[in-house]
Order: sequence, then structure tokens, then C-alpha cells
Amino acid sequence: MRTTAYIGIGSNMKNPLQQVTHALQTLANLPNTTLVSQSSMYSSDAVGPGQQDSYINAVAKLSTEYSSADLLQQLQAIEADHGRIRKQRWEPRPLDLDILLFGNQIISTSTLSVPHPELSQRHFVLYPLAEIAPELVLPDGRTIAGLLTECSISELLKVEE
Repeated sequence: MRTTAYIGIGSNMKNPLQQVTHALQTLANLPNTTLVSQSSMYSSDAVGPGQQDSYINAVAKLSTEYSSADLLQQLQAIEADHGRIRKQRWEPRPLDLDILLFGNQIISTSTLSVPHPELSQRHFVLYPLAEIAPELVLPDGRTIAGLLTECSISELLKVEE
């Protein structure tokens, strides 16, 4: 059985534009998975404490045969291949891949929360997500269009490629 998954992609280290581009190519080549669409890339300020470089963000829509746990494992392997080492929350990273949505499922385990807990507050996720799925309805019934009305696009810039 195939499931539609939306993946948030971000990078603010080691040539972020190249990191995100390569991540999209890697997602397109995942076994048992099809890259259905991808958003434009966006530049945004880093979230969290301390000074960090800006992020490049995008969202990918996948059709996958993986379970959510197996997809998470694949995404973490891709992050590791890009040099990601998990030390602390909100640290700079060469690549961050988050499962934003997995079908219409609500998942809460020690390793995965879907929908992504901060999805509704992150303009660098909502705007790219709305670009590729403007009619999307979250498992709790909220719409992407509705969430956009509550989330400013300020300081989010589309990257011209």
C-alpha cells in the first residue's frame, strides 16, 4: 500500500542550496518511493537560540511503500550521509529532513510525531507546502489555506534558481 508523505527539507550549512538540491535528488531515488512534486526553495532566518546562518527550505511530496518508521529511518540515513550529527535541538545542520504529514495519520511515538508538532507555526514549511498542495487538509481538519492566514510570510524569500 502506498502512502502520501510530505517531507520538510532544510539546510543552513555546507552550501545549503546544494544540500537541499541533492536531498531532493536522493528522495527521488529512494526505493519503493516516488517523488511526486517539490516546492520552490525558500530562504528564512534560523529558528532557535544563538546566531546561525539563514536556512534554505523546501517541501517534497512523496508516494511511498515505506511505513512511517521505515521512512524516518531512510530520512535519517540521508541526513547522516550529508554530515548531520545530532547533538542538540535547533543547532545548525547540513541537512534536516522532517516528516510533516504521513497520509492522514496521527502518529505519536518516542521517535516520531506526525503531523509535525510545529508545522502550523512555521512559515518556511507552510508556504512551500501550500505551493504544492494548496487544497491539503490536515488530519485534525485544519486546512493549509486556513493556517496560512495565521502565519506571516515575513522574512521568507523565494530563492530564484
